[in-house]
Amino acid sequence: MTRRTPADAVTLPDVAPVAEVATILRHRLVTPVFQPIVDLATGAVVAAEALARGPAGTRLERPDELFAAANEAGQLGPVDMLCAERALECALGTADPPPMLFINAEPAVLDQPLSPRMLELLLSGPPFRIVLEYTERALSTVPGALLRIAGHAHRLGNAIALDDVGADPMSLAFLPFIEPDVIKLDMHLLRRPSAPATAQVAAVVAATARRTGATVIAEGIETAADIDVALRLGATWGQGWHFGRPGPITALGRAPVGRTPAVRAARPGLHQPVGSPFEVAVATRGSAGLAGDATVGAALERISAAVGGQEHAVVLGSYCVPGDVEQWLPRIERVTRQAVYTAVLGPDCGRQPFPGESSLVVSTPGYAAALCRRPGAGVLFTEDHETVAAVGRVLLQRL
Repeated sequence: MTRRTPADAVTLPDVAPVAEVATILRHRLVTPVFQPIVDLATGAVVAAEALARGPAGTRLERPDELFAAANEAGQLGPVDMLCAERALECALGTADPPPMLFINAEPAVLDQPLSPRMLELLLSGPPFRIVLEYTERALSTVPGALLRIAGHAHRLGNAIALDDVGADPMSLAFLPFIEPDVIKLDMHLLRRPSAPATAQVAAVVAATARRTGATVIAEGIETAADIDVALRLGATWGQGWHFGRPGPITALGRAPVGRTPAVRAARPGLHQPVGSPFEVAVATRGSAGLAGDATVGAALERISAAVGGQEHAVVLGSYCVPGDVEQWLPRIERVTRQAVYTAVLGPDCGRQPFPGESSLVVSTPGYAAALCRRPGAGVLFTEDHETVAAVGRVLLQRL
């Protein structure tokens, strides 16, 4: 495999962002830094996060300036891909790579195809697992692309992480559908451990981790006291200046390294179930759960009552004939009024619905329900979390 490094002698022209970014891409002028992620119980380094940096000594060295310039130049996708490539190149080029490598993904360009260089790196057999890290911005903007990338990561044996959980209600609302392998608590939770909102986030994350086996990381640990707070919030791993500032990857070798994998194994197919909402529901729950149309009203009343007062609701749906769901609408509206995210596939909204079916998915951190109907086949209503999440993923793949 070819090893590539940026041309150190190249300097950026003092011109518009288009020319600056073109120079960065042409000469691969991105040099990532790495921050350790440690096991809070032992202090051993269990992973490293790659953080993008532009050409040293220039205004684009800072990642916010780099990505702002890339966006202005219309090159956000290529720059984001270059940053990921360089992170892998540096990790593969060191004599003592980390056990796992976290790489950030820019939500706005998640739907871009992988570059030939990235494919080469991914298929080269890295001696570590790669954890692709998203923020909650990807959840509502490109959910279909996020699920596709997550599915690809799992097929290669890698993992996904959801970053900044707790910073935005969207992150809690989408946890059941994305089901990340790693949940990273936003650093503001450490600063406000006694706040009611912090307790709510910690409870939801703890319940999710118990149900799915996800690993929880606390970000922003700066002192020994922060470690105690992180442990109380349910974190088992931590990241922050207390353990090391971002630096060259060779600096990671100065700390003891934990080699025992603690992130659950990949589950290919989880994020991209095959079939329509009705088919996935029946395949998961079995045809014994099918009932007649008379159950629809009672199921909708149950959903409405269960969701009342709960926060962070996600509502997903699909229909082909408006009359098929006319009786659903009054009860659904009670739920959508408090939802943080609502998306419906229909014949008049530009999104392809599932022929001959009507479906509804409602999910909150404390409740989940799916109602799937196929005329002539029956109605399936379920409150099983795994089934509801699978049906929701089918719908999200179309968005």
